[in-house]
Amino acid sequence: MNAKSFSSNVLSARVFSLVMSIGLGAGAAALFLQFGAADGYQLVDGVRAALVFITTFWLAWGAMQSVAGLITMRRPAAPMITPITTRTAILMPVYNEDPGAVFARVAAMDDAIARLGLTDYFDFALLSDTQDAAVAAEEERWFVHLWEDRQQDARKAGGKAQRFFYRRRHRNTGRKAGNIQDFFETSGANYDFALILDADSLMEGATIAEMVRRMQAAPELGLLQTLPRIIEARSRFGRAMQFAAGFYSPVFAQGQAAMQGATGAFWGHNALVRVRAFAESCALPELSGPPPFGGHILSHDYVEAALLARAGWVVHVDPDLDGSFEEGPENMIDFAKRDRRWCQGNLQHIRVISAPGLKTWSRFALFQGILSYIAPLFWMMFLASNLYATATAPEPDFFPEPFQLFPVFPSDQTSKAVGVAVGVFGLLVLPKVLILLDAVLRGRVSQFGGALTALRGMLRELVMSSINAPIMLMWQTRAVLQVLSGRDGGWPAQTRGDGRLTLSEAFAAGWWIQVWGIGIILLTYSFAANLLLWVLPIGIPLLSAPVVIWFTSQPSTGVVFATPEELSPPRVIADHHRIMGQWAQTPISFASPAAHSAPVPA
Repeated sequence: MNAKSFSSNVLSARVFSLVMSIGLGAGAAALFLQFGAADGYQLVDGVRAALVFITTFWLAWGAMQSVAGLITMRRPAAPMITPITTRTAILMPVYNEDPGAVFARVAAMDDAIARLGLTDYFDFALLSDTQDAAVAAEEERWFVHLWEDRQQDARKAGGKAQRFFYRRRHRNTGRKAGNIQDFFETSGANYDFALILDADSLMEGATIAEMVRRMQAAPELGLLQTLPRIIEARSRFGRAMQFAAGFYSPVFAQGQAAMQGATGAFWGHNALVRVRAFAESCALPELSGPPPFGGHILSHDYVEAALLARAGWVVHVDPDLDGSFEEGPENMIDFAKRDRRWCQGNLQHIRVISAPGLKTWSRFALFQGILSYIAPLFWMMFLASNLYATATAPEPDFFPEPFQLFPVFPSDQTSKAVGVAVGVFGLLVLPKVLILLDAVLRGRVSQFGGALTALRGMLRELVMSSINAPIMLMWQTRAVLQVLSGRDGGWPAQTRGDGRLTLSEAFAAGWWIQVWGIGIILLTYSFAANLLLWVLPIGIPLLSAPVVIWFTSQPSTGVVFATPEELSPPRVIADHHRIMGQWAQTPISFASPAAHSAPVPA
């Protein structure tokens, strides 16, 4: 496809999605305005219609991404066979993680690269920002263990083990973004490309090699982003998320890629960057003032993608790149903690979105990130405005004219409100149904245990997400209000493990949500009883929040949420488990790591 045709397709995808989303939002608002003004127009009716437009537009925008993805979905590109002539640093930032599990991932990826005979082109750099002294000491011991383990393998293969480097910053200035920037400033000149990972990342050797070949073939390419699949989930919450990421996300990501074109996204990990482009373009400023709106930019990845595009580099998301994996939160509490950091980081973009020189689509991408966290406030305002409108609605006047003999009954516009509700539900469900049908037609359901198993997984995920959504909405609303009130959430370390919660832990985290559920139901019953049935799908999950939080954190059994990585584990995942098992039986070396714990020479 030539550049002109590519640009035209991108523009078409953007215009189609935007026009359809605005049209659906406007249609829903018009219908709801007719319903609200049936008994005489009031200011609150206009407010409600405006809120319907905003919320419906946002839902429609997500749905249109799936439609664009289904329309533009193609077969994965054939692997490139050109020789690798560049050097790549594989960067593994670490922050208070389990070093044994992290370094075993490095060993598994090294084995995958070694099977391809490409070890001479890749180095691993473990970049620690760990602030806990005890964990840092464990990291150093485990690095020695990794280095000696790799050295033994290198001797057998006739290669070298001096491809593994470790350094720890005693001050984690700039957090992860600062960690990466520090590496580029001190050691980046040794490499052409850098593969940026997270501590829970795993990637197949063939995927890494394919990314390098694609970037070699495209000198204008500054960043290449894969679509990571979630793996190793055990809880009901985690496995539902894992299924959704594997089944739906490729289609949504394809739709995003179709609209983004050369101004794609960076999700912070499992992405290959051109070192020179990144080093020259992506030095992040420290925002003036205190957190949460000042200080270091927490959601740095979207800003870095925007800066690369501003400098003229192409940023691509390639959803066809398989073999890219990460782990996810195992319970709703851990998800909410991570989401709190993302909320603060995305709201910081309010101060970045007007930066000079940014591409129009980059600004729109930042706006989407901001709106994704503000949207729950609009839903809450819509609920509150409906309660207010119903409670203050005037009694119908059947005889508006003096001496009128026959009553005038107000027009019943309830069907308009029902239509809007059905349409909103359709925007939530239709993309998933279309993706299931597409997966059946393309044969993709075979990777998920067949059509029946995939259908059961979709239905169960739909039920779980419908129950979880009001609870997550409350957490997001609280997060936004905390940021707007000036509370800094910081950068808490990720919680790993099975994530199982006790009922007391779930109650401690969700009691306030339960209180809100009681309050919403009582207020509705007292002042707008005819809305009670409409409110119960929100109120009941809120009322049951502690039980839902506890239940979804428990281990999931069966194969309802079957994924390709579970049914046929990729080699790199199996290797990670094998290495972890071997290392568990091998004493950890307590030799001094001083000889190995230096950054890559500048």
